[in-house]
Amino acid sequence: MILEVIATCIDDALRAEENGADRLELITAMTEGGLTPGIGLVQHVVRSVQIPVHVMVRPHSRSFVYDSHDLETMIAEIKAIAASGAAGIVVGALTADGRIDEQALEAMLAHAKGMQVTFHRAFDELEDQLAGLQTLMRYPQITRVLTSGGLKPAPQSVPAIQKLVEASQGSSLRILAGNGLTPETVEAFIEQTGVSEVHFGSAVRVGRAGLAPIDPVQLRALSDSLHQ
Repeated sequence: MILEVIATCIDDALRAEENGADRLELITAMTEGGLTPGIGLVQHVVRSVQIPVHVMVRPHSRSFVYDSHDLETMIAEIKAIAASGAAGIVVGALTADGRIDEQALEAMLAHAKGMQVTFHRAFDELEDQLAGLQTLMRYPQITRVLTSGGLKPAPQSVPAIQKLVEASQGSSLRILAGNGLTPETVEAFIEQTGVSEVHFGSAVRVGRAGLAPIDPVQLRALSDSLHQ
């Protein structure tokens, strides 16, 4: 089982690694669902931890529909992130009619060679997620999809996530479940859905508050239970 933990600063990154996280998703603007962090932070975190660092590439929180200026910005960020030595990026783009924007995706993937690529929760805005999954399967560079199975929190979308896990079998994609998972309920969730990777943010922070520091006791207990 892979445990991915959100980090928003160097303190988060160090605490996460020390207390059993397998991978970091590095972001800023947690309350906006995550935006691209500054390149100085990216460089510092990559130098400071041994676990893989996957960096959010999202220029604003208005929507997941991006114009040419947004795309130029995202490509510039990807180039800088690649140069930092980060293990991966977290991206997503939709068309105005709510489908995966393959043109934007292809433009970004061209600059992400050598890195793993996660398609983020823009996926949860798709009307037909199984069709979206088939689209993403055409891109071997994309290694996982971060999803809660739709617009509801993941624990309320068990059947949808189970279907995505089944549909992704034998492909290059893994389903990374996130949003609404808690240390108390995650083991039952894993058993019900069959996911092999889980994503935690506020549930492993002090007081379970998104802007609080990571709680080392909570995270260590979660990591130990998932890895036993």
